[in-house]
Order: sequence, then structure tokens, then C-alpha cells
Amino acid sequence: MDKKFWKNPVFSISAVVIFLIVVLGAVIPTKFGYAAEMLYDFTAKSFGWFYLLIVFIIVAFLVGLAISKYGAIRLGGDEERPDYPFFTWIGMLFSAGFGVGLVFWGVAEPMSHFFTSPIGDVVPQSEEAARIAMGYSFFHWGISQWAIFGIVGLVIGFLQFRKKKDGLISTALEPLVGSNKKVKIGIDSFSVIATVMGIATSLGLGILQMGGGLESVFNIKSTFGVQLFIIAIVFVAYMLSTSTGLNKGIRYLGNFNLALAIAMLVFFFAVGPKVFILESFTLGIGDYISHFIEYSLRLQPYQGGTWVRDWTIFYWAWTIAWSPFVGAFVARVSKGRTIREFIAGVMVIPPVFACMWIATLGGTALYSDLNNGTKIAEAVDADVTSAIFETFKHMPFTGFTSALAILLIFTFLVTSADSATYILASMTTRGSLFPPMIVKMTWGFLMSAIAGVLLYAGGLDALQSASLVSALPFTVLLLLLIFSMAKLLKKEPITVRPTDISRFEKIEHEVKKKIELEESETSSSKRRKRRNKKPE
Repeated sequence: MDKKFWKNPVFSISAVVIFLIVVLGAVIPTKFGYAAEMLYDFTAKSFGWFYLLIVFIIVAFLVGLAISKYGAIRLGGDEERPDYPFFTWIGMLFSAGFGVGLVFWGVAEPMSHFFTSPIGDVVPQSEEAARIAMGYSFFHWGISQWAIFGIVGLVIGFLQFRKKKDGLISTALEPLVGSNKKVKIGIDSFSVIATVMGIATSLGLGILQMGGGLESVFNIKSTFGVQLFIIAIVFVAYMLSTSTGLNKGIRYLGNFNLALAIAMLVFFFAVGPKVFILESFTLGIGDYISHFIEYSLRLQPYQGGTWVRDWTIFYWAWTIAWSPFVGAFVARVSKGRTIREFIAGVMVIPPVFACMWIATLGGTALYSDLNNGTKIAEAVDADVTSAIFETFKHMPFTGFTSALAILLIFTFLVTSADSATYILASMTTRGSLFPPMIVKMTWGFLMSAIAGVLLYAGGLDALQSASLVSALPFTVLLLLLIFSMAKLLKKEPITVRPTDISRFEKIEHEVKKKIELEESETSSSKRRKRRNKKPE
């Protein structure tokens, strides 16, 4: 435990910067919102290509690494085994903040693309628009997003559990930038600041959606005062959860969240258009695979337009901004897994679940608009936070399912913030696996405060601006992490476990027996031929 955490410059610098942002946003919200918007426009227009290119490179690197000989290396000792069972591990991945974003956008994104198509010459709210909406939604929640988390988590996990070093971004970059103290402090401080801004976006989205749910179900208008009240309730809840430690609060809530999300998924499928959902999922996966490279590198330099900036670039920037937190958390719960297991688990399982979620919930809403004449897409265009609740209005048990959705959003918010406070506290106490409670409380408060300020200054637009701007410098660090990981693995001997040796010995023995048998049969055959050969 780092008892003198306040003397750690990473904690001091990052906490002071975040506190100043909170004060500025509270005192001059209009100017704060305007400045954020200006920075957003500049960053998106000038560096959108950079975000797209780096994310594509990360995906290619991780896929190559998984199928290489280095995939057998464990995040830990050669005989180490995972700390958590598979289902618990997946539940904890969801608790890292992924779930709350998916609940928000699971209906909102496909319906937004259905209302205003990503492809300019496609007729809005047509069958073709629905197909493109599903394919693009799959793309945004597919392997690219989780590859960003994966590269950060992989490097941290490798250093923390294989090399027995701290899990700091600066330590991960030591093979490239060296161990200069000032450089390390700068890298870690910025990583913390970017992480807080990314987490604030996730919290803000969840709070906006909870506000939209309360307005839709209970007719409680989603004012800033109501949003502030939700922030306070969530803050108290995740502070109580974080006091129980990683193996209790986050673990149990992660399992509960995953079970509740699966229950909602099953309900939608049971009462929704089953064949349409299954066909949408299958077709969406096909479109995702066939258009992956095109969507990954798509920009609009010739025809103009802002769609790619508003969606794909925002998504990648948002993901990059909170990748230090999610990556560090994913690393923490993945101890004992092989690199191949880690990459496959992180880049396949959550994306597949996300696509199933979008196909089921978003597909139900699309079917309703296409075949039943409902106006869900129009409602979503007017208020994106109402998406899932607007869909519930056209399904049985509206009140019950809406309340269940609010509970799911709340628990996802709590687990996201809980895991975030743990990781931020660890990042600012020299990578401690058991950071002091006071540090977790400090970051818990600052996270809630920055989310409140961003909502106050500009709502959804301010949240998007915060992620995009803070992510830009960290995108450079992600590129460096790839080179750093390659350099670390090059020096790593590929060890073989005793169990593997015995297996190889058994295979070798079987091969020798087979060769001896073949040689014996050949010799016998030759002898028979000589005996049977007639003299001339």
C-alpha cells in the first residue's frame, strides 16, 4: 500500500488537472462548451485519418500475434492458471464499461443509421438502409473496439504478471523511451487524464439514458438536476462496492450484470421477430466481414460530409481515451491466460455478444418500423436517450421491462465506475494491486464531478468532445505500445511446460513405433519377394 500517495507526482498532477477542468466547467460552462466544440472540430478534421489507421494496424498486429508462436506465452508463470472461471472472466470484461455503452447504443445506433443512412445515395428508412445500419453497428461494436483494449491490456498483463513489473503505461514503453523519470511521469499523468475523460463519457451516456428512462417510464423530466441526483446515487453505490474489493463487489456485480443482460436478450428474442433477428444477425456478420477493410479505412475527402467523424472516429477516440482503464482492468482479471487465449477471449467473445445484442434489440426495433408502421427511428432522432424505452412501448410488459432496463443501466454504471476507481487508483500509486481506499474515493469523486460538468456544459456533444480531444496524444502512445510489445516478445524465450514435454515424448514414442513397424513390414516384403523370385 502506498501510504504517501500524495507525494506521487502522477497522482498530484493528474488530480489537479482534472480538478481545474471541473472548476472551469462549473464556473464558465458556456465558454467551456464552446472551447470543447472548437477542439473537437479541429481534432476530427485534422486527425481522423490517424485514428482509423492506427486502429486498423492494432487489429492486424493482434491477429498476427495470436496465430504466431508467441501465442502460447502465459500472462504469468508457465504453470500458472487463470484466477477466474470463464463465465466470471467474461462478466468482469463487461463490468469494465463495455456494457453501459452497449445498452445505450444497442437500439440507438442502428435506428440512427436507419433514419439517416451512412451511405449518401441510400434511401433513408428503406430495406437497404436497415441492412447497412445493422452492418455498420456490428462494425462499431466489433473486434476493432476490443483490439484497442486488448493491446493495452496485453502489454500491461505481460509486464505485470510475466515480468513482475508494475502495470503502468510508462513501464510498458520503457523498451522504446527509456526509464527517464520525468518522461515516465508525463506519460502516466496523461494516461490518467485521458482515462478520466473517457470514463466520464461512459458515465455521462449512462446517466443520460437513465434520465431518458425515468422520463419515458415515470414521466420525470430529465433535467440537469435529475441527472445530478442520478450521479450522486451512482457515486454512493460504487463507493460502497469499491470498499469490498475486486473479488467481491466487481466480481459479483459483473456476474449479475451479465446474467441480467442475457435475460433481457432472451426476452427480446422470445417476444420479438425470431427469424428476422436470426437472419439480420447472419447477414450483418456477412456484411461486417465483407466490408471490414472498407469501413475501417473509410473517409470522405472527396464528397465531404461529417458522418464518419460523427460516428466511427468518435467511437475509436472514445475507446482509445478509456483504453488505459479498460486495458489495465482486463489485464488484472486475465492473469494466467495465454496470449492466444487473451486475444481470442477479448477480441471475439464480447464482440459476438455485442452483435447478438444489436441484432436482437436493434433488429426488433427495425422490424417494427419496417413492418408495423411504428416511428421508433423518428423518436430516436429526436432524443437518442429514449431508444430502448421507445422500443419497449411496442412490446409486452412495457413497465416491467423498462424498469429492468433502468436497473441494468444502473448496475452497469456502478460496476464501470467501481472498476475505474480501482484502476485509476492503481495507476496513481505506482501500479499497486491494492491501492488505498482514500485514493479510490478521490478518483470516484473526480470522475463523477467531471461527468456532471460535461453534462452541464453541453450534454452529449461535450461528452463526445472530451473523448475525442483527450484521445489524440494517447493514440501516439498506442502505436508505440505495438513496437514495445514486439520488442519485449522478441527477447522472450518460448518455454515449454512439463505437461507439454510429456505429451511431446509420447508423440515421439508413437512416431518411432510407427517407423519401426513400417521398416519391419518393408523388410518382410523384400524377403518374401526374394523367396518368390523364380530363377531364370
